[in-house]
Amino acid sequence: MGNHKRWTSALLAAATLTAVTAIPAAAEGSAVVRTESGPVSGTVSDGYRTFQGIPFAAPPVGELRWKSPRPPKKWAGTRDATKPGARCAQSAGGATPSDAEDCLFLNVTTPGSAKGGPKPVMVWLHGGGNSYGSADGFDAHRLAVGGDVVVVTTNYRLGVFGFGGLPGLEGTGGFGLEDQQAALRWVRANAAAFGGDPGNVTLFGESGGSFDVCAQLTSPGARGLFQRAIMQSGSCSTTWPANGIIYGQPGKSAWASADAIAADGAALAARHGCADVACLRLVSAHELANDPLISQPTAAGFGNRVLPERPDRALAAGRFNRVPVITGTTRDEGRLTSAFTPHPFTEAQYQQLLGDGFGDRASRIAARYPTSKYGTPALAWAAVLTDGVWACNQLADNKALARKTTSFGFEFADRSAPTGYFPFPEDVPAGAFHSSDVAYLFDVADFVVTFTPEQQRLADQMIRYWGRFAATGDPNGHDLPRWSRFDGAVQSLAPGAIRPVDAGREHGCGFWAN
Repeated sequence: MGNHKRWTSALLAAATLTAVTAIPAAAEGSAVVRTESGPVSGTVSDGYRTFQGIPFAAPPVGELRWKSPRPPKKWAGTRDATKPGARCAQSAGGATPSDAEDCLFLNVTTPGSAKGGPKPVMVWLHGGGNSYGSADGFDAHRLAVGGDVVVVTTNYRLGVFGFGGLPGLEGTGGFGLEDQQAALRWVRANAAAFGGDPGNVTLFGESGGSFDVCAQLTSPGARGLFQRAIMQSGSCSTTWPANGIIYGQPGKSAWASADAIAADGAALAARHGCADVACLRLVSAHELANDPLISQPTAAGFGNRVLPERPDRALAAGRFNRVPVITGTTRDEGRLTSAFTPHPFTEAQYQQLLGDGFGDRASRIAARYPTSKYGTPALAWAAVLTDGVWACNQLADNKALARKTTSFGFEFADRSAPTGYFPFPEDVPAGAFHSSDVAYLFDVADFVVTFTPEQQRLADQMIRYWGRFAATGDPNGHDLPRWSRFDGAVQSLAPGAIRPVDAGREHGCGFWAN
């Protein structure tokens, strides 16, 4: 999430039961909490506590690069948890550049009051297309206090470190997903010490983090590690055309076979003069993170230990972990991509994008989405992406989920949402752009927000919806507009206008299904 670097970060993340009763909950308001690895000292603020930079796995460096996460070492004394840990290695072209591989840290935010017993736990997977981003960019105190939940934000390996590999290398394509499962196991072992309920965990994420939530829904290794899931702007079936997420990047989906990732890894190794993993482990993190031929967003691998089956196919076949789910998109997802497509954005450019992205379907899409209908070529392209990439694919998955489990759909529809550091051009009004909903739940780093009273009320309502869902598997509360289970209609979340809408009709999903 102002400049081209920041938007990429926003666009583009079976366990053994561990006894938790041995770790007593900290006294209400205490800055020191004892975890399985040792005590940590956090920050006590008015109404909430934060604990930052807690290791949940051993540093994946040296021989542990491209290996499954290992448990963290125990420490003596009290560890300072007042500052976040390092961000995982990622390209210098993003908003959060880093060369750090010792990065498997998480942050915990708790309500100040322990009244009401153990709190639901919500584990956040940040966005950034599995290429960029970090847990420290999301201040969760409003969600923790307003939702009465414990919130955990976690790092996980990104890009080639989290989702790369080589021929014959076990785990290829899935190390970042394994990190997320390690964080969930840490939560189960330590949540009680922070006043959380280790048996009531909600996994939620946005964009790349939402893709990963969907992956974890279909991962056998994640079974039992979370009891609810929320997917914001990203699902198992999301695919995009060339230039459809990041201008200049090829069309793809969130998934790639482990064999394809291994082949890409072999080419990467050759570019760095290596013939095996031992050699490639000696190449610096900076060189690998900034290899110019690695495409983004980063696809997660399937056909490996963590994802035996491609997630969209598993979901469609009903082979997923049965937990209640909330899933949805923003009303104008595609406007962020369109805003960062080269300007001036001409009609010829729009037609070229359609041709490059959709081939022999381009003329049919152009007739359905003419510039005359939307006012500018940039808005026409944005509508194509909103409907064809985001909304209709997410709705298709919601239908698959609803056949097997409790499912709720939403559309974030505040078309005057704060734009923060994004400089939208005149021909692309921001609307409810991709990632605009996140600031209603978190204080996002460097994303300055000034809400109107109605927007503040919507943020408070969304936090209560998310918190109620985390507590019970149902977002409804006596003080909130009724939200029905998904039956084709979704809950439109707009200031002063929360109501059900037929999103399939709104986004022309019948057209995209043919």
